[in-house]
Amino acid sequence: MTIRWNLSGNEIEKESFRIIEEETRNTPLAELPDPEWRVARRLIHTTADLHIADTLTFGNNPIEAGINAMKNAGRIICDSKMIRSGLSMQKLRAINPAYSEEHLICSISDADVIEKAKKEGRTRAICAVEKNRDNLQDAIILVGNAPLSLARVCRYILEENIKPALIIGMPVGFVNVVESKELLTTCPVPYISLLGRRGGSALAVTTLHAIMENILD
Repeated sequence: MTIRWNLSGNEIEKESFRIIEEETRNTPLAELPDPEWRVARRLIHTTADLHIADTLTFGNNPIEAGINAMKNAGRIICDSKMIRSGLSMQKLRAINPAYSEEHLICSISDADVIEKAKKEGRTRAICAVEKNRDNLQDAIILVGNAPLSLARVCRYILEENIKPALIIGMPVGFVNVVESKELLTTCPVPYISLLGRRGGSALAVTTLHAIMENILD
């Protein structure tokens, strides 16, 4: 075994992408259009799992929708503080200098959300979405943790005709996860999801950053 000690960060990424492209050459992933391939490649790179993209689903032209939303400095609503912390403000400002911390919204730990959840016996994820109902229109919504957050957004879309610009719906787990993602596929809005149980906050962030590559590269 030979350790390659002298590689820079950029060289490691380039070599990682070369390996990914080589090992997916004869798979359906190789047939993806370049913008969608960037998302798949980033998800594989983040997890070192060639099968992570097997259930990757794109609906209603989501990459173009996400690009347009970011160019217009659209709000980004996150279901977890991990997602909010993981998003690159530097990259967002390179896309539109108007971006500020106020554009990144995560209400999961707000005092009123905590109080409401405790009083009503519901999850903070649902209460956070309800608090931000009026912010959902034309926003980018990232869900990597709470399937009920995703399901509540879907109900707003289906029942009240609210139209987010893009939903990246990738909650992870065993309860309500599969069902919330299936509900997302019925929504007439742009979305990207990993169907099934897999997902996570890191993958939701990775997906939006991969969309940014179409603007910044």
